[in-house]
Amino acid sequence: MDELIIATKNAGKAKEFQQFFAQLHIRVKSLLDFDDLPEVEETGTTFAENARLKAETIAELLNMPVLADDSGLEIDALQGRPGIYSARYAGEDKDDEANIRKVLEEMQSVPMENRTARFVCVLALAEKGKETVITEGYCEGKIALHPAGENGFGYDPIFIPEGYTNTLAELDPSVKQEISHRRHAMDQLQALLQQRKD
Repeated sequence: MDELIIATKNAGKAKEFQQFFAQLHIRVKSLLDFDDLPEVEETGTTFAENARLKAETIAELLNMPVLADDSGLEIDALQGRPGIYSARYAGEDKDDEANIRKVLEEMQSVPMENRTARFVCVLALAEKGKETVITEGYCEGKIALHPAGENGFGYDPIFIPEGYTNTLAELDPSVKQEISHRRHAMDQLQALLQQRKD
């Protein structure tokens, strides 16, 4: 595999994947490089179902290997919410600040020791004629009482990773990259791709 399509229109996410796959000498394009591709409706009930759906649909359309990810935040005190609805938790327009406000309101009465949560990332690599590869990565932590920090996006300002006292948005981006859920899922994927080569 020399070239790979990342099923995202998020330029930041595409860049993160490009840097990762450059080490494996795999060229990466994203959906930003293609016009008129239909939007894949995420009708799955789990991160894995949605990632597989995106990867397999686009791989079929483009006849090329496609990597899709589905990720989000699971909060134990909220029975796993926002989960697969993380991006649109406060409404369809994907408003990070509104999502954070909604989570903090729902967590108002939850004491710090019960604010456990994790970021989840599921990657699906689909290639015509091959079994779709699924890997998962997690970043465990707690939900902060108030947002803090300017780095990152999404729920980063209210997520304190295990072993740290600052939120992800307060940490240096290089530290975040090392401990992130996406990084853990990518490391697993790299190991599986290596096995395929061997």
